[in-house]
Amino acid sequence: MSFFNGTFYSTSLCRPVHFTAVLSNDCQWGVEENPHFKRPAKNVYLLHGYSGCDTDWFTNVPLGDLANRFNVNFFLPNGDNSFWLNQPETGYKYQDYVGKEFVDYTRKTFNLSDKREDTIIGGLSMGGFGTLHTALAYPETFSKALALSSALIVKGMKHIAGNDDNVMANVEYYRHTFGDFDKLEESDNNPEVLAKRIVDSTEKPEIYMACGTEDFLIMPNREFKAFLDSIGYPATFFTGPGIHDFVFWRAQLVRGLEWALEGKHRD
Repeated sequence: MSFFNGTFYSTSLCRPVHFTAVLSNDCQWGVEENPHFKRPAKNVYLLHGYSGCDTDWFTNVPLGDLANRFNVNFFLPNGDNSFWLNQPETGYKYQDYVGKEFVDYTRKTFNLSDKREDTIIGGLSMGGFGTLHTALAYPETFSKALALSSALIVKGMKHIAGNDDNVMANVEYYRHTFGDFDKLEESDNNPEVLAKRIVDSTEKPEIYMACGTEDFLIMPNREFKAFLDSIGYPATFFTGPGIHDFVFWRAQLVRGLEWALEGKHRD
């Protein structure tokens, strides 16, 4: 396992940005018996949650062990509290950053495969929302999406933003992040809109979703899976005991990688 901290200038965000990377290119033991090393490395882009940063996954999950087990490279961008969406202001194009610029930069810098079948995106909470939204917005880039405890809050936005007791953020934050609440559900900031747009395409990302039964986001995750079923968009959904924490996410990242790379746990 190789570990990198990096900084480069992002034209999407108009500033230097920081990222973390974990690579499998120096694994020395067990390669001969591991079928994952008989193919090119896969590249997994992991998105953090609200109030997190690019080091969250590395700090809380043994990414080095997983890189060596599955022959994958992990790339961890910093998305601030953007929900990985574009805003109209200069320097706030987070969707463009994570969906195109960061992928292009890492492919060039680390000499990665540019094939969609070798490119996977995943994330937790806000990053789970970003995973679904980014994969559906860039189906030509990502072949698979691992969305864990996704913050699928678009349909409840008016209630969430108007709740004075909301300790996470105020209405100004939600309006800046998602735009006009009255137009939100019909806008491209809604993953459902993007899913309907590409459902009949032969180039649509495969989706793995997971959410704990005690997680406060379980209902919107169930509702999104039901929506995908209703339009004929295939997706795997796992739910079981768990709350909104890294105990659940550590286990589900492994399960999601087994689903993506070994064909396990499919509906």
